Amino acid sequence: MTIDFTPLYRSSVGFDRLASMLESASRQDVSSGYPHYNIEITAENSYTISLAVAGFDRAELSLETHRDELLIKGKKALVEDGDTPRNFLHRGIAQRNFERKFQLAEHVRVTGANLEHGILHIELVREVPEALKPRQIEIAGPGNDHLIESN
Repeated sequence: MTIDFTPLYRSSVGFDRLASMLESASRQDVSSGYPHYNIEITAENSYTISLAVAGFDRAELSLETHRDELLIKGKKALVEDGDTPRNFLHRGIAQRNFERKFQLAEHVRVTGANLEHGILHIELVREVPEALKPRQIEIAGPGNDHLIESN
């Protein structure tokens, strides 16, 4: 299914980046649900992404941010020559390599990560610069007592 975002371009100004993100999200392959994850709002401008990475060591995981994208990779170490091969009767814990990408909103940055009990917790915070926060604008003219207020 293809969605046409042309009407969005006609009725808005400066949202072309948003439309591009929506278009790319609609094209992404969503068939891979591995690893499973949660996104939690922990405060007004704080978030935590938790990924189930059972069987992965810290050295086998990497986090990278580039522009407004967070990339999490898990790469299992190869079996060493001295290790004995393992024979499973049932293998239900997936330990395959993975890449998981998250698109971050403007002014959202990663502040830390912690691996605990097979769950990778990634802390994020939104820090809007002072120049972009709402402000009051004075209206010039006689009786200068009218203000435009923003929330």
